[in-house]
Amino acid sequence: MITSSVLVLIGLGLLASTILAVASKVLYVKEDPRIAKVEDALPGANCGGCGYAGCAGAAQAVVEGKSGANVCVIGGTETAKKVAEIMGLEVLEMEPELAFRDCTGGERAEPLYHYEGAGDCRAQALLHGGQKTCPEGCLGLGTCVAVCPFDAIHMGPEGLPIVDPLACRACRKCVEACPRDVLSIVSMSEKLLHMEEVNDCLAPCRQRCPGQINIPKYIELAGEGDYAGAVNTIRERNPLLLVCGRVCPRPCEEVCRRGHVEAPVGINMIKRFVADWEMKNNMRLPIPCANDTGHKIAVVGGGPAGLSCAYFLRRLGHNPTIFEAMPKLGGQLRYGIPEYRLPKKDLDWEIQGIIDLGIEVRTEVKLGIDFDMDQLQQEGFEACFLGMGAWASGVMRIENEDAHGVVAGTEFLTAVGLNEDPDIGKKVIVVGGGNTAIDAARTSVRLGCDVTILYRRTRNEMPANPEEIEGAAEEGVKFEFLSSPTKVIVDDEGCVTHLECVKMELGEPDASGRRRPVPIEGSEQPYPVDTIITAIGQKPDLSCFYSQDADQCPLDFTKWKTVAASPDTLQTIVPHVFAGGDIYTGPDLVISAVGAGRRAARSIHYKLTREDIPVPRNAARELIPYTLFTDVDGVKHKERSKMPHLVTDNVRVSTFKEVEGALTEEELKYETSRCLRCGLICYDRDIPLEDIVTARAGEKVE
Repeated sequence: MITSSVLVLIGLGLLASTILAVASKVLYVKEDPRIAKVEDALPGANCGGCGYAGCAGAAQAVVEGKSGANVCVIGGTETAKKVAEIMGLEVLEMEPELAFRDCTGGERAEPLYHYEGAGDCRAQALLHGGQKTCPEGCLGLGTCVAVCPFDAIHMGPEGLPIVDPLACRACRKCVEACPRDVLSIVSMSEKLLHMEEVNDCLAPCRQRCPGQINIPKYIELAGEGDYAGAVNTIRERNPLLLVCGRVCPRPCEEVCRRGHVEAPVGINMIKRFVADWEMKNNMRLPIPCANDTGHKIAVVGGGPAGLSCAYFLRRLGHNPTIFEAMPKLGGQLRYGIPEYRLPKKDLDWEIQGIIDLGIEVRTEVKLGIDFDMDQLQQEGFEACFLGMGAWASGVMRIENEDAHGVVAGTEFLTAVGLNEDPDIGKKVIVVGGGNTAIDAARTSVRLGCDVTILYRRTRNEMPANPEEIEGAAEEGVKFEFLSSPTKVIVDDEGCVTHLECVKMELGEPDASGRRRPVPIEGSEQPYPVDTIITAIGQKPDLSCFYSQDADQCPLDFTKWKTVAASPDTLQTIVPHVFAGGDIYTGPDLVISAVGAGRRAARSIHYKLTREDIPVPRNAARELIPYTLFTDVDGVKHKERSKMPHLVTDNVRVSTFKEVEGALTEEELKYETSRCLRCGLICYDRDIPLEDIVTARAGEKVE
């Protein structure tokens, strides 16, 4: 029995071995030898940060084409080069990436309810979206800390995750674990390319800024004494901080949450301080640029929009060339804004820093005369940005307005900007109520003239910056409100002698929301004058788009005589042509032109590198209503700092020296301390949040 059983087992064993031998020949799978080689090239940490099951899994993914040579998040460039050599691939050096936290709320965020569930953000998010009142902010339970395989994240004292840049390997584990998308993996280029989204941590000032500058961050850095950090933060969105620190009308301050306590934070004063700090110390902080892509882009116009577009294109690794019609770059910054507001040596210093990034410049060349769009393509330019501004002046549409002695405000300011000596006599009337009118009037005062501004509405309706209107009045400019020109009176030689005007009264509001001026019959009155400066609106000069050989231009134009383009991408109907700044919007702010330049650079970058131009579906286009509350409780009063003046009132009318100065360092520290470090709804309180919550609960009981 035993013998037969042994024989049966031996027989079964022989049969099984025969079957396996045959199967090994039929079903044999040969492992790609590259898998073992790739695995040997990897560090062998088996950390799982790459998303695969250890280094063996990562090696197999590389060989199967599921991942690239840079699969290892801890090996760096050297490991990637070894893997690429095995696979016969080329390694393109990538920008360093880091985990980035956007939220600034933390323990400042009010709770919606008391949570006693699992200590995991993902679990809490399942209960009414989370415990915090802010619908977008960090929940603070540290799930990102738990999932990080490199111990690169820890929870800080404010209840927010803090990323260690030396330990972070950009493995994305934290990003995948965060239910609120508070964390992201970003490189320098991705920061420059980011369009604000409604779920970003956007303080009202950030929402209102046309340049999308991270205002709370740079104010916080300035307050800590990190002026270089503040400058670099601003430069992620605005390369013209010296300029904007002097001429920006500060739309951000209009929605500053501190304004509901006593007065807005002096945001622009702080920007001016850190910008001046760099220039006065002649530091030229390094501005990193991505690796050269070889793409050539033509930037037509060297004003704020063109300078901004060229700057961001260069930082993204492209090769922009600026084509400028005037002798020097700057556009209206140089030829439209007077010296007493923007010293040209400061403008030159800032522009030089942009050009030094490696941007080619061609001056005194005009589109439509010296070159056209076809020639740009023939020269190898793959895309074109149009940023020529709005240099054409509006007209009064009255008799004799082309007489000798009538000059457009833009032409007058340009002549002064070119150091010409305009012969305007002693008595000047400026027609208009905008910033160009004020600039022309204050410039005329400095040329020794008796100046009157004629405006058809009242002072309250003037579109000029209130500080500029006040400055003009302080310098002796007279105002004739509710008056409109009807005829230019000339002598026998066709020279201006008087400006006839009619009195007005305000009627019903027009489309702009301002009350419409209505003439009062029989109230005409002549005013003696040597020169009439008209400043009643500007528009782009579109004649450059029509050559002598063609009657049609491939671009579309709006009814306001501006270039038509997509509001999100600034792409025109010609796919490789983009437009921004005043040529697209009509006359607007410098910071609006700067923001448009960056948006256009973003679009051009994507057009050249991936063909399509992505636009976030939740892009922030308007102010976010729930963030605009006016009840800012728990904040003690702190009066706003005053901008110092460099020259006194009785001296400044006889000089073009800069009028406004910068804060002292002590004043800066004080002004930055007024910032509430706002997020979407969070802000710093002087009274602890728990005390406020308790007090509210007591009020409800009563």
